[in-house]
Amino acid sequence: MKPWPVQTRGVKTKPPPYARIPWLTLLHTPSGLALLEIQGTIHFPPPTSASTTSTRVGKLVFPGYNPLLNGEEDTKWMKRVYLYVGENQRMVGEVKKLGKPFAVIGRKGEERGEEGMEVDAVEGEELEIVEVVKYKVVFSGRPEPVGGGTEEM
Repeated sequence: MKPWPVQTRGVKTKPPPYARIPWLTLLHTPSGLALLEIQGTIHFPPPTSASTTSTRVGKLVFPGYNPLLNGEEDTKWMKRVYLYVGENQRMVGEVKKLGKPFAVIGRKGEERGEEGMEVDAVEGEELEIVEVVKYKVVFSGRPEPVGGGTEEM
């Protein structure tokens, strides 16, 4: 699942600052970072290469989000979110506020080695709060069958 850009019915949105952090792979919503909660199991096809570090789940769509029409403060879009899994299934969910927000913490000035591997920590390393997650996207129902017209995933 690509965390950015958010699908918003033709509305161009500017990515938030945390979208530029390459190792941060949490889910981006119009209201910020979010967790994804699915009641059930997603069955993935067998991997095609051993070097894959991430698995694409599907496409997340916020059909009611339109800040130009409804304004930035509108939260009605949170009541309906679609997750297209593969070409034939759609899950319907909603965005909910977490009871207690939590912080995403990273090493300050994190260095990467030659192959993108982290360099061993030096004593006295500093941590910083990268972002605070306040929302989760909840899919509690069963997937619905849909036609193959989910565009490019």
